[in-house]
Amino acid sequence: MSTTEQALEAAEVEVVAKATRRRFAVEYKRKILREADGCKTPGAVGALLRREGLYSSHLTTWRAARDRGDLAGAPKKRGPIPQGPDPRNKKIAELAREAARWRRRAERAEALVEVQKNSQCCWRRRSKPSTPDGDHGVRAATRHCAHVCRVGRASGDVLSPAPAHLWPATATGLTASPQP
Repeated sequence: MSTTEQALEAAEVEVVAKATRRRFAVEYKRKILREADGCKTPGAVGALLRREGLYSSHLTTWRAARDRGDLAGAPKKRGPIPQGPDPRNKKIAELAREAARWRRRAERAEALVEVQKNSQCCWRRRSKPSTPDGDHGVRAATRHCAHVCRVGRASGDVLSPAPAHLWPATATGLTASPQP
């Protein structure tokens, strides 16, 4: 063989930039183990390994896997094990709903307390003695409450407090009278 032919043969061999790990099918592993177990003459196992391009550590690892039962059935799927829904997630969602319900209830209670604080003058007016026509001052209190507590506005927001410039002087502790 000339040097030119040797150079052409060497050029045909391609070197892979990154080596990839060889993966062997379960059936292939079982076949090699059967052949290795059937070798009776000295050097037969070595010849088998050279022919297949394997190492003795492959046989050792595969025999241990066979003894554990890993090579008995279908190949084991790789990756994370799919898990069912976590029962704690249901409890967490239930507690979050309950906390939101209590939070809304507390906000409503705080808003009612705020209305009661801001409309003390309305409570005093309703306790006045009745007028000669018998309306017990309710109409007058409602009129007053309409500008202090914003009752009857288009938004329907009964619980929002009135601006400070509309508060009566006794409710705010000021001596000046409120703006009309």
